[in-house]
Amino acid sequence: MSTKLKNNPLRIVFMGTPDFAVGSLKALLNAGFNVVGAITAPDRPAGRGRKIQESAVKQFAKAHHIKVLQPTNLKDEEFLQELKELQANLQVVVAFRMLPEVVWRMPEYGTFNLHASLLPQYRGAAPINWAIINGETETGVTTFFIDDKIDTGSIILQKTAPIHPEDDAGTLHDRLMELGASLVVDTCKQIEEGTVTSIPQKDTMDIKSAHKIHRNTCQINWDHSIQDIHNHIRGLSPYPAAWTYLMNHGKEAPIKIFKTRIEELNHDYPMGKLILEKRNLKVAVPGGYLHILEVQLPGKRRMKIEEVLNGLILDENAHLR
Repeated sequence: MSTKLKNNPLRIVFMGTPDFAVGSLKALLNAGFNVVGAITAPDRPAGRGRKIQESAVKQFAKAHHIKVLQPTNLKDEEFLQELKELQANLQVVVAFRMLPEVVWRMPEYGTFNLHASLLPQYRGAAPINWAIINGETETGVTTFFIDDKIDTGSIILQKTAPIHPEDDAGTLHDRLMELGASLVVDTCKQIEEGTVTSIPQKDTMDIKSAHKIHRNTCQINWDHSIQDIHNHIRGLSPYPAAWTYLMNHGKEAPIKIFKTRIEELNHDYPMGKLILEKRNLKVAVPGGYLHILEVQLPGKRRMKIEEVLNGLILDENAHLR
């Protein structure tokens, strides 16, 4: 450890909101780091009852007696004063919003971010989803020092992780949360020891974006290839979930599809045609069939297809569009 840090040990302010961030905050505490404050999103109404919900980071921080700040405006003078009073010399950001320069430049040892991709690939809000949607077989996590753009700062450390054929966004999220937590701890150790180095990111023509996912992004196009549709569904499962319209008995209803299985086979059915075989339901797509394994009908919970077929009667022209 450098003499500088022996006389001035790390005082960390942690910034994050969802479950993914809690993994890193928990790992920092378990590693013995001094987390003097947690910055997270304001409480918001959520769910059908629109009850006020605290963020996952706030709940964890409160349970561990960490001071919590919840600014609506990161440039607000009152918030900036409260942040200064925490006397942090390092800020760690995991799944939070873009910081103004006045915030990320505040601590002596800088502000670093954990991102769930191998930067510079998949900069943006939804790297886990897009890596699966695009059919990648490998991804990872990156720590980098924040600058004035989104996910473009100098890279500190990276770790790779495979994307398995059976992965969806949920399973990959959980693995990267654990991998990222260990990377955050390793990064803090290097900063503490005065051995940290960073490498500027290089922009190339083949960089893929991980832009925010909207409702129209989630709608399934049944004219796409069988593999692309399958990847689209698993890349959005369990949240926000791929969706489509079920056309049945002359009525149209939006449904969510969470899990499918590929059957490559030539056929003459129109795309989107539903075929019921015993207790199995499959949809005709280019290059074969997708067996529908888990869905959610309007007003219902997520269910396995066997449960759905107990109460769903399909007419001979039933299809998805």
